Amino acid sequence: MGNKNKTISFRVSQEKFETLRDIAEERDISLSAVFRDYVDMLVAHDGQVEVAPEHEISDSSTESSTSSFPPKVEVPKSFVREHERLELEAEHLREQLEEHKRYVTKLRQELDEHDQEDVVHLDELDGEKEDDSPYRIGDFDDSKF
Repeated sequence: MGNKNKTISFRVSQEKFETLRDIAEERDISLSAVFRDYVDMLVAHDGQVEVAPEHEISDSSTESSTSSFPPKVEVPKSFVREHERLELEAEHLREQLEEHKRYVTKLRQELDEHDQEDVVHLDELDGEKEDDSPYRIGDFDDSKF
C-alpha cells in the first residue's frame, strides 16, 4: 500500500505561535519543518523527549550528569552486525549488477559486430532449392486417398 504521510493539527496560543515562528526563522526552516523535527524526535525516542529552552538544558546538565540531552540509545551488537552484513551484501550485489551490465554490453557489441554476417535472407534460401516444386495451401492430391 505504501508509506503515506498524515496531517497533524496543533492548537497553540498566539504567543507560542509567534515563538515557534521565531524559532523556525532562526533555524532558517519552515514552521512545518519544526513540527516534523519534533514529531520525528518524539517517535525516534519513544515519547521520551523533553522540549525546554536552551538555558534550562545547560542548567540541568550541570545539576545531573546522568541525564544527557539528546538521549542516547544503546543498540545491541547483533543489530550492528546484521546492519554491517546487509551493507556488505548490498555492496556485493551492486558489484554483481555492474559486472552483469558490462557483460550484457559486451554481448550486445558482439551481436552488433556479427549482425550482418549471421543474417539469413529467405529469398537466398529459395534460390538454392530449384528442384522443389512450390507448395500451395489447400492443394492436395485426391488420388492418394
